[in-house]
Amino acid sequence: MIAVLIPAHNEAEVIGRCLASVCHAANHPELDEAVIVVVASDRCTDATADIAASFGACVIQVPMPGGVGLARATAAERAIALGADWLAITDADSEVPSDWLFQQRALQTDAFCGVVEVSDWLDYAPGTACAFEASEPVGVDHGRIHGANMGVSVASYLRCGGFSDATSSEDVALVKALQAFGARIAWSPYPVVRTSARRQAKASGGFSQFLQRLELSLMQAQAKPLAPMHGEPVPNATEAEG
Repeated sequence: MIAVLIPAHNEAEVIGRCLASVCHAANHPELDEAVIVVVASDRCTDATADIAASFGACVIQVPMPGGVGLARATAAERAIALGADWLAITDADSEVPSDWLFQQRALQTDAFCGVVEVSDWLDYAPGTACAFEASEPVGVDHGRIHGANMGVSVASYLRCGGFSDATSSEDVALVKALQAFGARIAWSPYPVVRTSARRQAKASGGFSQFLQRLELSLMQAQAKPLAPMHGEPVPNATEAEG
């Protein structure tokens, strides 16, 4: 049985689209096994839990102090208790393709690390999308780790110690732990998960802050004056202003 794990902190505006895409993936015609969805409600004060329950998800409350690492770990614990042998992992602001679960299983590895694409660049500076695409390898063995597009067998998850309760980079820590014992990891360019470029991060050091750092680097590079060509006089302050 596959369990889809979704941590959620006040995600009422977006989690419906995420769950609709997961339900579509769970009904893939070539996927011949049961799928459960576990939503870890992390200190939610909105309708996140109610929306998740309306999709038939198993909704659990994350113990204090909360945080994305503890949310993923709590969801995994419940999924394992319910009999899952594969954990498919995404985020509440993401949408998975219809073959997301089928392709993970078809890889027949201990774990899967996929790539993401941004669904809406909102008000990001021009060029940020191109900079992100350049930073996101799409070939086999891409080496990227995204909590919005991962999968791991329960056996390997338990062997490496599972998710830590860190408030950020818990996905990276899990993959490093898997690598430490020689797990077979598929660094596959497909399937691709669509995720948001929202500026208000739900976790420190996560994807949102990565995009903002990328944008800042791009803007700084664009603002840096070009060095004069060899033999070209450097204008003084008065000439530059005129």
